[in-house]
Amino acid sequence: MDIFSVLGSGLPDIRRERAFSFARHTTIGCGGTAAAALSPAGTEETAKTLSFLKKEGIPYCFLGAGANVLPAEGEFEGAVVRFCAIRTLFSYGTHIFAGAGVTLGALVKFTRERALSGFEPLTGIPASVGGATAMNAGVDVRYLGDLVEKVVAVEDGKILLLDQRECGFSKKRSVFQDGVAVTGVLLRGVRSDEEQIAREICRYRAKRAALPKGRSMGCVFVNPESRPAGKLLDECGLKGRRIGGARVSEKHANFILNEGGTSGDVARLVAEMKREVYEKTGILLREEIRYIP
Repeated sequence: MDIFSVLGSGLPDIRRERAFSFARHTTIGCGGTAAAALSPAGTEETAKTLSFLKKEGIPYCFLGAGANVLPAEGEFEGAVVRFCAIRTLFSYGTHIFAGAGVTLGALVKFTRERALSGFEPLTGIPASVGGATAMNAGVDVRYLGDLVEKVVAVEDGKILLLDQRECGFSKKRSVFQDGVAVTGVLLRGVRSDEEQIAREICRYRAKRAALPKGRSMGCVFVNPESRPAGKLLDECGLKGRRIGGARVSEKHANFILNEGGTSGDVARLVAEMKREVYEKTGILLREEIRYIP
């Protein structure tokens, strides 16, 4: 079956791309290709897209900004559903509505210009609003889920409007990690002084500047309650560990750098890190990254 042609006949108004490269569209820079990628321009188009894919039995996966994910090698005989075209962004009072394709950088800039505080900890996180909501991205002082009032989402072609309490937010988790597509989010900020917000943004930007440079997924593991995952991995002697072209950063042990490796190299290194920490400490680390497709 020529999936691209089937999509063209069934979804003629949805922007699509043939032979989509995961390596070119993810921060880790590896992975194979998908038969097609679809970029619906809004919630209704997303519902139409997912309904069609389900009816036709075409496998699919979601992709936001491409951080915190490890794509598989080889051919994915299905469709990648992207949300980069859903970029609605407006405010009223202390509320902000952001489409799934809005980057966190654009969101932070937008809220700073309107003297709305609460978003500063999201500074420098390479994510879209949709992906960040699904992953409940953030830092220990604040996660995106803390700012959410409602989420517009699509499941199997059905449009949903969920309150914050229905989203199942916990540390780097939400209900949107199991096939529910986020298309827009209603957020609430707090009135503040723009100069104070700018100072906080600079502070968080400086913190992120100290993180490893290079192609990575961001942090590989969620911090357990006992102590940071990076510290555990360092104590277990994993800094600099290499499998093929994948290497644990000497600067921060919770980062894997891709230096020309494959997804298999990265996956094996993740598994080795997890196993060694468990064997040496009894702590079972949980991956923050998502495996796709």
